[in-house]
Amino acid sequence: MQKEIIKFSPSVVFEGMTSIRAILSGNDAGINDRKIEKILYDKSKYSKNAKNIGYLKAVSEKYGFAVCATDAEELDKMTLGTSHGGIIAVANERNIPPLESSTPLPNIGFFAMIQGIEDPYNFGYALRSLYALGIDGIILPKRNWMSAAGVVCRSSAGASELFNMYICDNPTDAAKIFKSHNYSIVCAEEKTNNVLGECLLPLPILLIVGGEKRGISQELLQVSDTLVKIDYNRSFNASLSAASATTIFAYEIMRQNKKIK
Repeated sequence: MQKEIIKFSPSVVFEGMTSIRAILSGNDAGINDRKIEKILYDKSKYSKNAKNIGYLKAVSEKYGFAVCATDAEELDKMTLGTSHGGIIAVANERNIPPLESSTPLPNIGFFAMIQGIEDPYNFGYALRSLYALGIDGIILPKRNWMSAAGVVCRSSAGASELFNMYICDNPTDAAKIFKSHNYSIVCAEEKTNNVLGECLLPLPILLIVGGEKRGISQELLQVSDTLVKIDYNRSFNASLSAASATTIFAYEIMRQNKKIK
């Protein structure tokens, strides 16, 4: 039960080398300002992790963190699972800037705003797919799963630390800002004749996917440029999860624009 409580609490513990390398890569690229404060490793697994520990010690001065030996019991107290492989990082919070009219956006970009994901693991899985498909960034509400950054980073295979994120509590305001930068606003919506895969979706695009229960507000649908639905291959009355729908949309948009990107 304790693990479940911790899972949804603010997390600054990042488990395993994939997460650690993602933070460092994000720092190098200037994408995020999260800093690792210290690396802890299980001294009983030193021989297994000697190469990784050696690397972390070699770059510790550059990134400003300490590398410290500890025991398995201490790591277990700080982590959620057993996939850390005997190495974790304690880091500070990442500053996510607000989305503003002056926010610099790429001329031929692809951003997504996902609503209705109710679990940090599912959020991380969605980010993993979006990063792999080449998306440029995510627009988040003020209250979002990045408070559980360690969980999100692990479930996204590090992707959450590797691309841009902006905060905007009002989705309609976000859409208007993107429209001012000549982006098309594409909403996933069942009540339309436009079928994904049968309509052109040229970049730049802000993709908006609503939750299974509430969907997308009428106000937001009214400011959008294109409504598109996923056509099922059998009779099925249920909606796809927000994470699944976002992945399917992102794949088709990037497929159409692969040569451009």
